[in-house]
Amino acid sequence: MSKKPHPLTRLTAEYLPFADAASEGFPLKDLLRLSLFQVSVGMATVMLLGTLNRVMIVELSVPAMVVAIMVALPVLVAPFRALMGFKSDTYRSAIGWKRVPYMWFGSLWQMGGLAIMPFSLFILSGDQTLGPTWAGEVLAGLAFLMTGLGMHMTQTAGLALASDRATDETRPRVVALLYVMFLVGMGVSALIIGWLLRDFSQLRLIRVVQGAAVVTVVLNVVALWKQERMRPMSKQERAAPKPQFADAWADFASGGQAGRLLAVVAIGTLGFNMQDILLEPYGGEILGLSVSSTTMLTGMWAAGALVGFGLAARWLSAGMSAYRMASLGILAGIVGFSAVIFAGPLVSAPVFFAGAGSIGFGGGLFAVATLTAAMTMPVGGAAGRGLALGAWGAAQATAAGLATAFGGTLRDALNHIALSGALGEGLNTPATGYAAVYNIEIALLFLTLIVLGPLMRHRGIQPNPNRETSAKIGLADLPT
Repeated sequence: MSKKPHPLTRLTAEYLPFADAASEGFPLKDLLRLSLFQVSVGMATVMLLGTLNRVMIVELSVPAMVVAIMVALPVLVAPFRALMGFKSDTYRSAIGWKRVPYMWFGSLWQMGGLAIMPFSLFILSGDQTLGPTWAGEVLAGLAFLMTGLGMHMTQTAGLALASDRATDETRPRVVALLYVMFLVGMGVSALIIGWLLRDFSQLRLIRVVQGAAVVTVVLNVVALWKQERMRPMSKQERAAPKPQFADAWADFASGGQAGRLLAVVAIGTLGFNMQDILLEPYGGEILGLSVSSTTMLTGMWAAGALVGFGLAARWLSAGMSAYRMASLGILAGIVGFSAVIFAGPLVSAPVFFAGAGSIGFGGGLFAVATLTAAMTMPVGGAAGRGLALGAWGAAQATAAGLATAFGGTLRDALNHIALSGALGEGLNTPATGYAAVYNIEIALLFLTLIVLGPLMRHRGIQPNPNRETSAKIGLADLPT
């Protein structure tokens, strides 16, 4: 006679967030522990794009153009994520590990970049007595490149390892959990780092940034500990010829879906991310909102993204095609950008905030859907899961970096033309540049729908792994 599960066990499985993401081969404690690598990547993202960005411009008086170049340097590493994923697919060690070595060395690169970061920035600001004048730019660039390389390597190998261990039934919720942990890492890190640097000094900056380097190693070691089984390999197996990247890429692209999926990811990310540095200035300059009010935009965006992640896990588990869900995210983004545009002439803050939330919701759906499509895409021959996830990460990260640069540049250029009177009296307003960028993003999202169309026809509705009455979907799907 089988023993009935304890009521507390049933209650935990029903209501603990993401409990249903676990499986027999990937228990919840291992899943939550592995997701810590996303926390470390979120912390490094806050450091590069938020804290250090502001410190360089305000406290260290580094020219904004130099800061923009430094922040953009990690994007140069993003296209190599496909190669990193392929290397983790084909890596051969005596004990049989593939993903863990790449997570470990990624952690070391990430830690090393953060460790030398504060000293590099001080030299960059001109606080030096010896050495060439270009040493600051070189050292700061090296620090940003090392940190970016570590982030990309750790995230690519970590996502591939999670995909290896998850089952087809649990993979949608695993994807949602990993994205939520990334947001958690960003949010918690922003609060802690902001509190620690409330009284800025050079010594305090060194302590905080190097403390983050130590926390990175601790989190990632805990994350990767005993996550991959040892499969000892003979010398003959290790000496056998390895697959070539070109062959693996040909196998990956041979199905006809890979190239189109990457195009969808790249164009859609451009469409969603050109507004990254424009929403808050738009609220302040066009709608006259206070700094505290515009700061709430990040919260609205994150709240929308979290709702998107939760619904993504539920809809994917219910059998919805990942491509169909991506199209819903794109439509939500189009509605959001339209609301932001109309908020200007209406002078309506509620419409503006609703638009920001809709953009976050659509972006969250789109990101989870395309990542799930990459994780579940059939691979064969020399191609592996790491290559597919690396290709997705390369397209997404590169497009995100380019989108941020394009958004700010287009806004400045178009506003300069409009305010000069060259476009007529009706467009002689600061809102012209912002509205033009938002309309370009809407056009890019429509283009993404066009590129996505054949994938929806080809893929159809995915089978539903959870239609059995025993496989209930409850609060475990929601990232609360």
